[in-house]
Formats: sequence, structure tokens, C-alpha cells
Amino acid sequence: MRDPYSLLGVKKDAGADEIKAAWRSKAKSLHPDHNQEDPAATRRFAEMGQAYEVLKDPERRKRYDRAYETHQTILQQRENARQAEERAKAARAKAEQVMEELARANAQRAQNQANQNRANATAGASTLGGAEENPEDLINRIFGPAPSAASSTASQAGTAGTRRSSAEAGAQGGQEQARTERPQPSSAKAQAGSGPANAGTAGAAQAQRPAAESGNPDAARPEPTRPEPTGQKVPPPLPLQAIELLSGLMRRIRGTTQPPEKAPDLSTTATVSLQDMLALNTATVILSDDREVRFPLEAGMTDGQVLRLIGQGLRLPGAQRGDLLVTLKIARDNRFHVEGFDLHTVLPISLEDAVLGTEAEVETPGGRVPVSIPAWTGSDQSVRIDGLGLANDAGGRGDLVVELRVVLWEKPDPKVIDLMRHMRHGLFV
Repeated sequence: MRDPYSLLGVKKDAGADEIKAAWRSKAKSLHPDHNQEDPAATRRFAEMGQAYEVLKDPERRKRYDRAYETHQTILQQRENARQAEERAKAARAKAEQVMEELARANAQRAQNQANQNRANATAGASTLGGAEENPEDLINRIFGPAPSAASSTASQAGTAGTRRSSAEAGAQGGQEQARTERPQPSSAKAQAGSGPANAGTAGAAQAQRPAAESGNPDAARPEPTRPEPTGQKVPPPLPLQAIELLSGLMRRIRGTTQPPEKAPDLSTTATVSLQDMLALNTATVILSDDREVRFPLEAGMTDGQVLRLIGQGLRLPGAQRGDLLVTLKIARDNRFHVEGFDLHTVLPISLEDAVLGTEAEVETPGGRVPVSIPAWTGSDQSVRIDGLGLANDAGGRGDLVVELRVVLWEKPDPKVIDLMRHMRHGLFV
């Protein structure tokens, strides 16, 4: 069924009289007898009647309003999820672009490193050329600076020169294996020296030449040695670089609205009788989707208490089912009213019983019981009978509070009137 408010042409806060007047006006204009040439007149008239049936009943109207709000919440959540999916799709496309940029940057760094190594081998330089671009800088270059990037740029710049890809080592395979410890430059005086150290060095050099000339490549290959420290740190491997790159992308995506992990809670009211509360029977509520939920009445429950039924609320795709919040309401009883776990009832007494005291009977949920009315009792006093109220959460029950009300006779009594007149004017016989 369509929105009953729009069918009747009234606002959401319209009163019962306004809704009834709108229905009468619509009924006259849409009645099939006045629209015999319209084949859809009967359907539209029936639909308008259903809308009026929903809005004229306060309970059904509340259920529809709650269902409408829930439906709007679901639509909003789905729209947020759709927008988040579009943003994630755009982020994945940009992530692929970032990976391509990273691969090209790694290849360029590998080429620059190879050229630098050749230059270092010939010139004996101990420093490397240009600064490299870390994954965070690459993300900022493609996506633009993040809102909080200004505060973290300085700290990232300090570590920019320390992140390198191990793919450089794989790209330079042969050169890394062939690299040996760079010979330290020696002065002419050291070469011409005749000390024992020089003699040993010269002998070792002469011993290597015959091995190289013998045609044995293993004998001619020098032992690989640890590269000389040049003031730079070893770059991280490529998987670690990819993890840093994806972490930076996730920090960008996390700012978007994500679908909720749990569906919103539903709220409803359960009206139960006083007899069901005293007997701790089972209560039933009907939700806006015409689903019935039953729950037991337990000790410690009373009028106005809000119960949370786990997993009995709204169900949404891809989300955990919400809870159902039930406000417990005890139906009105002509004999008793509930205050906490106590039951209150009213016992009318006559004027002479209030002055002189008497024995009377009072109605209780289990039948009539005798009660003593002390002498000189006013309407502001009450008598408490223990253990006749609702079951509390301490293992006991509340009390039955008998509120006394002094009432006069149906017809005036001349003796009482004369007595009151003498009391007012101080004339005692």
C-alpha cells in the first residue's frame, strides 16, 4: 500500500478530525458510483479506504509511522553503502594506477642505481644520487595531499631516504655479484715501500695472477665481500613497500561512511493484563512487518520497564540483526493501579467508621481479605498488606496498598448536621 498520508492528502501530524474530514471528501469524489466510466475507480476507492483504516486507529498509525521511519533508515543505509562502494571502486582503480607508477619508479631507480654503481666503481664516490619517492609521497602525488598530510609531511620526509625496494637487487643481479670491495686509493709512497706489509701484499697479488691465467674461473673470481658503508640504509623489500602503499590507500578510504555492522534497533510497546503479570505468563507483540514476537514475563518486570530482546529486531542484508526494545505497559484495571511492584486500591469508609474504627473487607487479586481500620482514620492514610503485589527481582513480592477514602451518606443525616453545627459554633449540649 502506498503512503496513507499522501492518499488522503494530509500531513504527518494531522489530527483525527482532519483525517476523517479528508477521508469523507475523498470518498465522495472517488466513489465508484460517481466514476462509472473509470475502470480503476473501485481500486482507488478501496486503497483510500485502507489508508483511512490505518490512520484512524492510533495503534496501527504508530506502527505504520515506525515502519516508515525504519524504511527510510534502510534506504539511507543502502544509499551510503552504494556511495561507499563507488568510492571503493574508484580507489581500486587509482590503486592500480599507483602500482603501475610504483613499478615504473622502481625500474627507474634500478636504472639510476646501476648507473650510479658504475660511476662509483670508476670514480670511487661513496654517495648515491637523487632522492627517491616513498609510497606515501607517491599516493600524495596521485591523489593529492590528505587533510592531515600537512602535519605529517615533516615526519615522513625524515624517512623518505630510508625506504628502498629490494627489486633493485634483483634488477642488478650480475652487478651485485660481481661487485667487490672497492680498493682504497694508495699513495705513491705506499706503493714504493719495502716493508713487510708491502711485500706480503705484493706476494698475494702475484699469487692471484697465475690462478687467473690458468683458465679456472672459480679460482679467478674474488670472494664476495660486504659493501663498504656509504651512509645509506638498506631499502625494504618490495612486499613491504606494497603493504605500505596499501596502508596509505586504506587511510584514504577509511574516511568514507561504511555500512553499519548492526541493523538499527526497533522499538514497540507490549500491553499486558495485570493477571498475566501476576501469573508471569507469556506476552506477544506484533511488529510493523506483521511478525509476532513472544517473550516470557519474568520476576522484576513492572509497568513502564524497557526490555531488550537480542536479535529480534530489524534484519538487513550484510548486517547483524538488530535488537527489539519493548516498553512494558500494564493494561488499566478498574480495581488496581500499579506503582513499581506495589498494587494500589481504594477502600471507601463512612464517617463513623473513620472516627470509631471498624473491620472491613478489601478486594485483592486473589479474592477478598479482611482489613482493620483504626479509629480516627483520615483520607490521607492507607493500610498496607504485605506480599500481594507483583513479583520483584529480590525473590519476593510487592505489597497491596489500601488507600482509605472517607465518604458521606447518600442522603444528609440531620443528627450529623446538628453535631457539626454545634462543633463549629462551640455549642455543646
